[in-house]
Amino acid sequence: MKLSNKALLALAISSITATAYAEPASQDFVPTTLASTNAQSEANGFIEDFSLGGQTRNWYSNEQKYRGGTFSYQKHGQTVTDRRRENWVQGTIVNATSGFTQGTVGVSTEVAVYNALVLDRSRRDIKGGSNRTLADSNGDAVDQWSKLGLANVKFRVSNTTLTAGRQNFSSGIVDTIGNRALPSSFQGVSIDSQEFSNLSFQGGIFDRVSPRSEQSLSKFRTEYGNGAETDKVYTAGLNYQPFKSLKTSFFGANVKDFWNQYYFGAAHQLGDSQELALTTGFNYYKTVDEGKKLMGEIDNDTFSLSLGLAHQAHSLTFSYQAVNGNEYFDYLHETNGIYLANSLTSDFNGPNEKSFQVAYAINMAEYGVPGLKFNIYSARGWGIDGTHYTGNGGRAKFAYDGIQSQDDEKHQEYGVGVGYAVQGGPLKETAIRATYVEHRGSANQSDGSIKELRVVTTIPFNIL
Repeated sequence: MKLSNKALLALAISSITATAYAEPASQDFVPTTLASTNAQSEANGFIEDFSLGGQTRNWYSNEQKYRGGTFSYQKHGQTVTDRRRENWVQGTIVNATSGFTQGTVGVSTEVAVYNALVLDRSRRDIKGGSNRTLADSNGDAVDQWSKLGLANVKFRVSNTTLTAGRQNFSSGIVDTIGNRALPSSFQGVSIDSQEFSNLSFQGGIFDRVSPRSEQSLSKFRTEYGNGAETDKVYTAGLNYQPFKSLKTSFFGANVKDFWNQYYFGAAHQLGDSQELALTTGFNYYKTVDEGKKLMGEIDNDTFSLSLGLAHQAHSLTFSYQAVNGNEYFDYLHETNGIYLANSLTSDFNGPNEKSFQVAYAINMAEYGVPGLKFNIYSARGWGIDGTHYTGNGGRAKFAYDGIQSQDDEKHQEYGVGVGYAVQGGPLKETAIRATYVEHRGSANQSDGSIKELRVVTTIPFNIL
């Protein structure tokens, strides 16, 4: 991902990482049967299960470019550059959700108001905003703004729910991203069916995205492309758990006139973390051009493999990732549709790139401080080669223009993080997280060289 647009995931070791288990992971086969419960039969009523609550998040970031990199902003009609950018925003979500009406077909509604209050309004600090602080055309911060982040109606039969309107959705290709003061959401229709014990189905048709730091709805575009837009995304897939120790997921998506993309993910657990546990994670994406080929010709295979070892409070994870294609591994902007182990501040997704990550984490609950966690990681990418990119096809001959200059580029990233979640009292589940990341790229590597300190505090609340 472009560095200015990416979640700072210094606390995340990888997409699939070692976690602590109280007992050995069972390797038993799980037969597929009908679900033992019927969610709709247990509905209490539209008003009876009504809830009102939300969260407020204080989001601060301080970035500094080095090795010649700069940010820019407009001052008295002139472009001014310097190395530093700061963003500080308070984002608040108030969510009202009804219960389902009783009967064969249950009906429910959800409405969530999103509000952003800008705490650092300096044009020099925010450098035009981008997707961190909403700014007007002059580069001045919009002091505070609100929007309907969610607004939908749900229909449920048994354990199958149809949702229409602005909503959250989560899959390996189309996934709500929540790494700013406010999250993204999608407008469309989706279905979630959980009629079986270990097998569920999801699907959706979306025509707009509600960005993290914008008031209006937008058409879909890609994270690394030339700004081309599409207004139709179709996706469907399933989650299947054949063994108690193994979970799998398969999804496909048609992004109209961009590409067809397919995702497979699997996570396996073995052993007991009180002695030694092994977690294996595999993620694979296949992307091919489609329709008018607005992103040019694409034929891309990308995968990651992670092995995590856990012993009591400690976990150590090794992750390898490879891109097989002459273009970036790309995905939809304003989504978290990149379930790759080495997607960190950089996505390590350059053309033909290989990368390796080593990460260590410690959970201080084992030492009498529940809720406190630390982690550190180091990742390196090499062999980035865009010299074979032609971009032929469709209306965008060079959808990834500039990629051709990347010839044997490399980069590295280091991160350290600490997080604490309050365990009890009136502030229970309040979380504070501080992360520091340093990324260094070779001359033509797309992410450049940058350091970032980020501090995020999230406080949930219930009103009703």
